[in-house]
Order: sequence, then C-alpha cells, then structure tokens
Amino acid sequence: MLNVEKARADKIYGNDKLNPVILAVGAGIGADFDISKIRYGKVIIMADADVDGAHIRTLLLTFFFRYMRPLIENGNVFLAQPPLFKLFKKGMEDIYWYDEDLTGAFKILEERGVQREQVSIQRYKGLGEMNPEQLWETTMDPARRILVKVTMDDAIEADKVFSLLMGDEVEPRREFIEKNAKYVKNLDI
Repeated sequence: MLNVEKARADKIYGNDKLNPVILAVGAGIGADFDISKIRYGKVIIMADADVDGAHIRTLLLTFFFRYMRPLIENGNVFLAQPPLFKLFKKGMEDIYWYDEDLTGAFKILEERGVQREQVSIQRYKGLGEMNPEQLWETTMDPARRILVKVTMDDAIEADKVFSLLMGDEVEPRREFIEKNAKYVKNLDI
C-alpha cells in the first residue's frame, strides 16, 4: 500500500493498490473529485482484525481523507468488523467474537450450559484464514455483518497519527513511541 503522505497524484493513479479503488469509486481524486459521480453508496474497508489490518485501514483512511474527503463528509465510508475469534464445539452453534476480551463470550457459553474447557477457540490472524462461508457469515452478509461508519473525527485522528508516524519529522515520532510503548498489548513482529 502506498504511503499517500508524500505521493504525487501520478504516483497514486499508477499505484496497483489504489488505482482499482479510484476506478471503482469512479469520482476522481483530489481537486477533480466529484461526489455526484460515485458508483456506490457505501465504500467498505475490509481488512484483517490484527495490527497489520489496522495499518492498512489507516493507510486507506488517510488516502480517502486526503484525496476523496467528500466521501467521508457524506458518510459513505465504512469499516467492516471481522471477528478475532471463533469459539466452537461439536453440536453447538459457533460463536464469533470481535474483541480481545473473551469474558462476554464465556458468559454466553455459561448461559448455554457449556464449560470453557469443552470449547475450542480459534484466533483469526487474517481474513484469508476463513473459509468463504465463514467470511460471508461474519463479515460480508448485509443481514449479519458489523459496519462502523467513518466520521470526519475518525479520519482527522487517523490523519494526525499517520502524519506523525509516517511524516518527515523524526523527533515527534520518537516521542510518541516512547510515550506510548508501555501501552502495547499485542506486538506483531
């Protein structure tokens, strides 16, 4: 994924990851963007539920914020929420869980009379680990999927963090990392 923070429009149009997005939306970019030409009412960012997926979401949100801002202002951009876990046992309906904290999932199990020890837990590291039926059931089916609408506040915050972490100034980035390193819970190395 291209870092649009420092890219020119010709690099964006020529990028093999962003060009299909530009063509699919159909409304141009930057000063040429025309919201009346969008092809879809919803632009849904679907990425893995891990830190790599969060990085991709941030890159895409920064792209939309910088080059297709009216999409966000108009409420057309959404984030799909894939599950982090699947809890399953033969004869029991699968439970998909979207949070690192499994306490609520274990409560559901207890309500069903199922012991924790009887259940297998699968952690999804990416969408590619799901079979097509699971991906449809959890993330793509309009009747069951969870979508979060991106607001301008979300995009502004993503832009600030992205500018800080990917910009030219080293000192603010170092300070941010030093200040926030103690809060890291899941480090993907």
